[in-house]
Amino acid sequence: MSLRHGLQARFVGLLALMLLFFLSVLVVLWHRQERMQEQVEATSRAAMREMANDTLRRNAESVVGEMALAMANPLYYFDLDEIGRLGQTTLRQPGTRYVQVFDAQGRIVHDGSEDIPGYGQAMDDPLAYEAVAARRVHTQVGGDIMDVSAPISIGSQRIGGVRAGFDLNVVRQHQERASSGLRSQLQALGQQHLLWIGLLSGVLAALGVAMAWLIQRFLVQPISDLADAARSIEAGRFDTPLPASQRRDEIGDLMNAFSRMGASVARHDREIRRMAYTDALTGLHNRLAFREALDQRLLTLHGAGRQLALLFADIDDFKRINDTLGHEAGDDVLVQFANRIQDVVQQHGGDGALLARFGGDEFVILVESGSGYGDEIRSAATRLAEALVEVLGQPLMIEGRQVFLGTSVGITLFPEDASGATSLMKNGDIAMYQAKVAGKNCYRFYSRAMDQAVERRVQMEHELRGAWDRGELSLAYQPVFDLAEGTMVGAEALLRWRHPKHGLVAPSVFIEVAEQSGLIEVLGPRVLRAACRDAVRWNTRRSGDRPLFVSVNVSPRQLRSGDLPKVVAAILAETGLSARQLHLELTETAVIGDEVHAGNLLSRLRQTGVKVWLDDFGTGFSGLSHLRRVPVDGVKIDRSFIADILRDPDDLALTTAIIAMAHSLGITVVAEGVEKEGQYALLRERGCDLAQGYWIGHPVAVDEFLSLLD
Repeated sequence: MSLRHGLQARFVGLLALMLLFFLSVLVVLWHRQERMQEQVEATSRAAMREMANDTLRRNAESVVGEMALAMANPLYYFDLDEIGRLGQTTLRQPGTRYVQVFDAQGRIVHDGSEDIPGYGQAMDDPLAYEAVAARRVHTQVGGDIMDVSAPISIGSQRIGGVRAGFDLNVVRQHQERASSGLRSQLQALGQQHLLWIGLLSGVLAALGVAMAWLIQRFLVQPISDLADAARSIEAGRFDTPLPASQRRDEIGDLMNAFSRMGASVARHDREIRRMAYTDALTGLHNRLAFREALDQRLLTLHGAGRQLALLFADIDDFKRINDTLGHEAGDDVLVQFANRIQDVVQQHGGDGALLARFGGDEFVILVESGSGYGDEIRSAATRLAEALVEVLGQPLMIEGRQVFLGTSVGITLFPEDASGATSLMKNGDIAMYQAKVAGKNCYRFYSRAMDQAVERRVQMEHELRGAWDRGELSLAYQPVFDLAEGTMVGAEALLRWRHPKHGLVAPSVFIEVAEQSGLIEVLGPRVLRAACRDAVRWNTRRSGDRPLFVSVNVSPRQLRSGDLPKVVAAILAETGLSARQLHLELTETAVIGDEVHAGNLLSRLRQTGVKVWLDDFGTGFSGLSHLRRVPVDGVKIDRSFIADILRDPDDLALTTAIIAMAHSLGITVVAEGVEKEGQYALLRERGCDLAQGYWIGHPVAVDEFLSLLD
C-alpha cells in the first residue's frame, strides 16, 4: 500500500503544482495584460499626440503661408482695413489664439482687433525674436501655444511678417477622447481573454481529477503488487510466487514478465557472480576483482613492515595485430600472452602473487615481500620484470606465422611510491608509459620525476597541435649528392620546430610526441604537400637541368592507415610535382611487423612512379632477404655504421656487404651521416650511390637551398 499511496500522493501533489502553476500563469497573464494595456495606451497616446501636432503644424503653416501671400499688397500700401479683415478671418477659426502682422522691424501693425491696442509696439514675447528673424514659414511651440510665422515680401524685399498662435489644448482634448475609447476597448478584450483562460484552467482541473482516478485504478494498484514481488527478489527469495495477470495491455505484459524474470534471475545469479570477477577471454581476475584484492592487501600491510609491488605489463604494438590480422588473431595473442605471463608469475612471483587483466592488452601483477624494508621487493620486481620482457619478447605463432611483439613493464612500489590503491595504479601506468617512451620491450620503475615528464609531454603535445598554423614548424632541406658524379641530385625534407619560448626543439623529441599522440597523421600530409611545392620551385629555377628529387619521411602510423597512396596521389596532382621527383622514406621497423600489408601499399606507390627508400637500414631487419617481400627502390645505411667505417673494420665490412647485396637486387644505396672527407672517399670507392651528411651539406631553409642551386 505504501507504493500506491506514494504514487497517489505524488500525482496529487503534481496535480496541485500544475493547478498552482496555471493560477500563477493566470496571474502573470493578467498582470502582463494590464501592463500591456498601459503600454499600448501610452504608445497610442504618444502616436496620436505626435500625429495631431503634426497635422496642426501642417495646417497652421499652410494658413500662415497663405496669409503672408495675401497681405503682401495691403501691407505694402499700408491698408489696415484689408489687413484687419484678413487677420479676423484667421482669428475666427477654432483654436486660433492670436494673429499679429508686423513690419520689418518687428513692430505690430495689426492684431485682428478693431482698436489695435499694440499698434506700433515691438513684440517682446519669448517667441517673437525667431518669428521676426524667420525667412520662411517658421513653427515654434511654447507651453500650450504653437506659434507659426512667415515673412511678407514684395519681390525679394522683406517688408514685414505675420504670425499666428494656435491653442494646443484643443488638440489634446481630441486626443484624450480618442484615448478613452481605446482604453475601453482594451479592457473589454482583456476581460474576454481572462474568461477563456479561466475556462481552460477549469477543464484542466477536471481532467486532472479524472486522470488521478484512472491511474489509481489501472496503474498504481498493479505496480504496488509488482513492488511487493520485487522486494522478495531483492531479498534473494527468487522462488517467491509472482503476480500474474490476464490483462492484455502493457501492465499485463509487465506482470507476466516479472514472473518469467524471477526464474531467469535465479538461474543466472551464480553465473553473474562468477563473471563479475573474471576476465571472459583469459580466465584471469578482472579489474574489479584485482582492485578489491589490492584494497584488502593494503589494509593488511599498513603498519606491518611489509612491501608490495605492482607491475603493469602492456603489449607493444598490439593495435597493429587487430588492424592487420583481425580481432580473432588479437584474441589469440592475448590468450597466449596471458598463459606466458601466468607461467612467469608462478616461477618468479612468489607466494601471494596475483595476476589480472585490466582490459585491452594491459595486464597487472601484484607481488609481496616478507618483513623488513630495503631492496627486497625491488629485487623481486626486477627479476619478475626481466623474465617478463625476455619471455614475452619471444615470437608468437599466429595463424601459421611468426609475430614479434614484446612488452613494456611499469613498476611501482608500496609504500615507497604511494600508500593508496588509486595512486599506486596511476604510478604504474606512468611507469609503463615511460617504458614505451624508452623504446618499448623493457621495464621502468616509477619515480616522481616521471610525473613532471608526463606533464611536460602533455604540454608539448598541446603546443604542437597548433604549431603549424602558428608558423612555428618549417622544413629544412639537406642536400643529397651522387658520389660518382659529385653533383647534387636531391634533398631530404626535415621538419623543424622553433618554439617561441624554448627555441629549437629536437626532432627526436617532438616527432615521437606527434607519433604517439596521432598528430603525425595530420602533420604528415602537410609536410608532404609543403615539400612537393618547394620541389616544384627548385625544378622551375633549374629548367633545363636534371630535375632534383625531394625525399620525405613517412611515419609508421601513416603506413598503417592504408590511405597513403591516395594522399600521395592527391598531393602530387595538387602541387604539379612529377612522381619521379618524390622519394618516400620508411623505417625498417615500420614494415617489419606486417610485411604483407606494407608490401601491398609500397607496390601501389611504386606503380605511380614514386620512389620508396628504406631508412635506418641495418637496425631492424636481420637480413636482406626481407627485401624480396617488401619492394623498395633504395636503402639508407644507418649513420651508426658510417660513423666508424674509417676505424672499425667490422662496420666497414658490414657497409661494404650491404652495398654489394643491395646492388645485386637492383637497389640504390644511400649513406647518411657523412661528416668527414675520408668517409665520402671510402664510400665512393666501395660503390655507394648517394650520400648526405654535414660534410656534404647542412640542412638549410628553402630560401638558402634555392641560393645553393644558383
